[in-house]
Amino acid sequence: MSKPKTDDPASYEAALEELEQLVGRIESGQMPLDQLLAGYQRGAVLLAFCRDRLEAVQDQIKVLDDGVLQPWTQE
Repeated sequence: MSKPKTDDPASYEAALEELEQLVGRIESGQMPLDQLLAGYQRGAVLLAFCRDRLEAVQDQIKVLDDGVLQPWTQE
């Protein structure tokens, strides 16, 4: 039985690439049930990692509004 990776990816891009590859393998329908479950669990970890990174970057982005830096808000 294959164990899911529990370590965080090196970057957002690495997480996204691993997630895309994982989805491809899952969608192929060729994975045994135990690997499918492990893949699903790893995918959930990768998705949470990507969401956290995106939220952190969004919090750091500032926009210039009438000469004053303001936090960026999605409209």
